[in-house]
Amino acid sequence: MNTARRKAFLKNLFTSLLAHGKIKTTEIRGKELIRIGNSLIEKAKKGDLASRRKVSSYITNDKISINFFQKILPGLANRKGGYLRLFRVGIRKGDGAKIVMVELLVQDSSKNAPAGQITSTKDKKQKTEKIS
Repeated sequence: MNTARRKAFLKNLFTSLLAHGKIKTTEIRGKELIRIGNSLIEKAKKGDLASRRKVSSYITNDKISINFFQKILPGLANRKGGYLRLFRVGIRKGDGAKIVMVELLVQDSSKNAPAGQITSTKDKKQKTEKIS
């Protein structure tokens, strides 16, 4: 894969991670995403205009970019590092590639939870009522 395609792929992967809170991918891609994602979040925490523009250039959707700076980033303000978590899920049947889950960690009350995950029982009840 040439450099331009690899960078475009990683931009889309990072955007999907911000949109969904967690994604499944191969181990090598996940490790690269964590390396890039942690550095982009560190830059975003600086808060100056140049940093915002650099991070926004990696996010391919404007709505997700606004959501990241207004909702997700304040939840990461108290963390010193380790904004993304990787854990192994299994092996893909077709080619035997190792599959991992990459999660974006945000401060939710007193524990770490993925960005898109429902944590309280009240939220779970409301979600089930909407589905029914």
